[in-house]
This record gives sequence, C-alpha cells and structure tokens, in this order.
Amino acid sequence: MGPFSEDDLRAVVASYEATRATALIERDEQLRAFHAAGWRPVDLQRVTGYSRETIRQALRPEIRRATNLSRRKTSPQPPEDYRPYGDRKPYVVADNLAELNGPTQGVVALPRHLEWSGHAEYDLSRLERLASMYKVVLTEAGTVDDLNTWLDADILRRLWPTLWLPPQLRRSWEEAFPELAVTRASAA
Repeated sequence: MGPFSEDDLRAVVASYEATRATALIERDEQLRAFHAAGWRPVDLQRVTGYSRETIRQALRPEIRRATNLSRRKTSPQPPEDYRPYGDRKPYVVADNLAELNGPTQGVVALPRHLEWSGHAEYDLSRLERLASMYKVVLTEAGTVDDLNTWLDADILRRLWPTLWLPPQLRRSWEEAFPELAVTRASAA
C-alpha cells in the first residue's frame, strides 16, 4: 500500500468530514441571515442553484437532523411470509414441445400483451433478436397458446443453453422437459 498507512487515510477522511461539516454550518448560518433580511426561500434557491429541500433544511436545521436520523435507520425487513417476485410470478410452461410451431423466419411483431416495451419487432435472421424474442415470450406468456403461437420447438432447443431466463422459469421448463436440461448441460 505504499508509504501511507490506514491511519493516514482515516485522518484524511476525518479532516474532510470536519471541514465539510464546518462549511455546511457556515453556509446554513449565512442563508438564514439572508432569509432574516427578507430573502424568500425561492429567491435563495434561484440565486444559489440549491434545491428546494436544501434551502428548507438550511433554514430549519431541525429538519436536517430529522432527515439524517431517518437515513441512518436500517431499512425495514420484508414480512416473514415474503416471497421474491420470481417465486410469485406465474410462468406458463408448454404442454408439449411438439406443439410449439411459431415462426422461424422473417420479421415478427409480438402483440402488446407480450412485448409492451415498444421494441415489438424481431428480425428472426438476427440471432440476438431471436434470442430476445424467445426470452420475452417465455417470461411474459400468459397462456400455452402464446407459447405455441410464438415459439418453435427446434429453435427453443437450440437457444435454450444460452437464454438468459429467471431461475424459476428455467427450472419449471426443465422439470417438464428434461431434454432441455440435457442440452444446457451438454453445452456447458
């Protein structure tokens, strides 16, 4: 770590923090003096460029103390029965891979209930767009018909090892279709 010690680094940080705290106190006192002389908070904000909240905390130090105290508290813990979104989201799994007869070429426009982000067109000749479409359909499908309409079994098998999917979805599909797990294992 060179010629400096951890104590040297701590001293630099402590000096900065002390200087910063002193400067903050001085600035707030001066802003309060301007306010006492008739400057409105909006004028202080306009001239200094500080946010409304910064001016509010400068004029009322008790607000800054309360804000800083609330920031130091630990964040609340989820309830005991909390389950992450991925465990609660209902993923749809096909009944039979042979029934997946979706498009295999051309440009595909997914319906809004599947692709609502605005990038609904997929050129299936471009591997990255094809993989993206399969990910969207797998994660957003609400019915088996969605899967049968937009996915192709052979393409799914080919893409499966490289698709970036939620673990719960991947597990559900691989439990229903062990051959998908095999393609992933053999690709690794």
